[in-house]
Amino acid sequence: MADDLPEELAEAAHSGTMKPRRALEDTEMDITPMIDITFLLLIFFIVASKMDEAANVPLPPAKTGGNVVIKECVVITIGPGDTDDTAKVYAGDGDAPENLIDSSDIATLEAELLAYVQEQYDLDNRKTTVLIKGSKGVKHKHISTTAKAAARVAEITDMAWAVTEAQ
Repeated sequence: MADDLPEELAEAAHSGTMKPRRALEDTEMDITPMIDITFLLLIFFIVASKMDEAANVPLPPAKTGGNVVIKECVVITIGPGDTDDTAKVYAGDGDAPENLIDSSDIATLEAELLAYVQEQYDLDNRKTTVLIKGSKGVKHKHISTTAKAAARVAEITDMAWAVTEAQ
């Protein structure tokens, strides 16, 4: 009977005790705890981080640009409004109260700008360029709305932009 057993068991059968078996080596590593720690760190940094608003980045000054003859331009001036989300649009150069265009809603603004640009072109047909003078603090959406309205006049061929310092 001892002859049928492997050597280790046969030896153990003769001595009366068995040797402990060697543990089988685990070929795979359990990465579950590492994933748990990674997610805990991720959650910690998301909760602990402070969300800042986007920083205001000053735009660099223009390096190129041509001169525009102001007598051959229809000038529109855009200044800061009463709140951050509004702007005041003026027909002509400057911010004279009598030149203020109603900008309470976009449809009225577009209609008045269209009439102003067409009127200026009809007075002097050399005025085929619209010069939009925007204050430094005016948001782009106000400049864009003004430019789109002014560009609807068929005779306008060019747009020029200028930035004025906020008062």
